[in-house]
Amino acid sequence: MNISKLLRNEEETLEFGRMIGKNMEEGILVCLNGDLGAGKTCLTKGIAQGLEIEEDVTSPTFILVEEYEGRLPLYHFDVYRIDDPEELYFIGFEEYLGKEAVVIIEWSSRIEEILPIERLDIDISRTGEDEREITLSAVGETAQALLRRLKQTCSAQE
Repeated sequence: MNISKLLRNEEETLEFGRMIGKNMEEGILVCLNGDLGAGKTCLTKGIAQGLEIEEDVTSPTFILVEEYEGRLPLYHFDVYRIDDPEELYFIGFEEYLGKEAVVIIEWSSRIEEILPIERLDIDISRTGEDEREITLSAVGETAQALLRRLKQTCSAQE
């Protein structure tokens, strides 16, 4: 099951992220992939807003993980600088995944071999200067339920 959407600018990316965040329930892992500047952090900001997080969300590139409190806790990872996926075990990565929260991982393809199967994969591709195509793919029941809710929300907005 998947959803693809063309977003014309940063505001549409934020709004789509807000819609995702509003439809999220605890225990979801979101894996974001796309080139530098594709909009991964922008989408994450929107998701955080949908989770009622009031803090400014930034990319945790140099500190690996940021924690935010909202309707649900959000743990935002950026694994761009990870050389070996095993490094994540030293910071308690598995414990983050076991919490009743939302976990978002930017550059998740770099650690794919240690990711759980149950997750929402989001691929972002630039299709123009400001345009992006976002494809969401669900693996597992929790992620599939989220995609069903998102499809209903998208249909209601059209």
